[in-house]
Amino acid sequence: MARPQDPPRGFFPFGNPFKNLSSKNSVLSSKLLSLLNNFETNLASSITKLVPKEKSEILTVSWMKLAMESLCQTHNNIKTLITDLELPVSDWEDKWVDVYLDISVKLLDLCNAFSSELTRLNQGHLLLQFALHNLEANSPQNLSKAQSSLDSWKKHVVSKNPRIENCRAILSSLVQTLNLPKVKNSAKGKVLMRALYGVKVKTLYISGVFAAAFSGSSQNLMYLTVSSELPWAQSFMEMQNTMNGEIKNIFLSDRLTVLKELEAVDSGVKKIYHAIQQGSIDPISLQPLKNSVTELSNGLDLVSKEVDCFFKILLSGRDTLLENLRSMGTSTILATSPKKAAGKK
Repeated sequence: MARPQDPPRGFFPFGNPFKNLSSKNSVLSSKLLSLLNNFETNLASSITKLVPKEKSEILTVSWMKLAMESLCQTHNNIKTLITDLELPVSDWEDKWVDVYLDISVKLLDLCNAFSSELTRLNQGHLLLQFALHNLEANSPQNLSKAQSSLDSWKKHVVSKNPRIENCRAILSSLVQTLNLPKVKNSAKGKVLMRALYGVKVKTLYISGVFAAAFSGSSQNLMYLTVSSELPWAQSFMEMQNTMNGEIKNIFLSDRLTVLKELEAVDSGVKKIYHAIQQGSIDPISLQPLKNSVTELSNGLDLVSKEVDCFFKILLSGRDTLLENLRSMGTSTILATSPKKAAGKK
């Protein structure tokens, strides 16, 4: 079984996305080729925008917000492609439906995990605000309360989130879904499966970065190999190589957290903590910490909104598919849906 931290094992460790499209019996019409080319061109462009221009941009909440926003756009694009392909659910093979439902429920579980961690980190904001309030009073009694709040914040930040700890197992199972189901007699289906391959690769990698950042473990970081024939391959490999190299360096450093904005707050807390022990606080010295706390809180809120947006897109897609299946009376598939729908909030 491939694991997230495994080294590359050739271009097609999970199946060749071009095998079906390149066979003699799989000539695509100009319309289908145009739809596929447009989708993959847009995918390449969206990935290129995620390549950090500076190392300082890596593992920041601003990049995470941009990445999740990009995922929302890509998943909306695949919904548009399905409409443009004029491929109703009634024409879907059972295995396509199974793949979609299986992947979507696992992504919903990841969204729930990420949302819980963002909420947990934002809860620490209250402790910091209370500490700053007492620091501004600058009396011995208030300084003692501020020190206690800062101690509580440090413990809170390094505490483990069980949902994040479970992300590795979910990511490992998603790696296996990169193997494309065979499509026999549907040119439209082959276009859809190849487009979904790109969506899955992008989604899986970004999800791995989120899980690594929140868990503080490089074991959640992905290294995915894709064929150079793919229009978006160069952009993806550039993003992956740029991100992974620097992230691994960050993990080797002696820091409380790998998130840049959170590390900035911790650095400010350490400076103020030293001043508290000296028995006096200069109000002006609090401003850098206040700025860092505000930047972190605002950033986490923005990421939370994008994660919630992604969750709603996934849930809407599942609900639409299941509703169409109900209207078709596909009871054999619906029999398994209650368990799979467990990812709903």
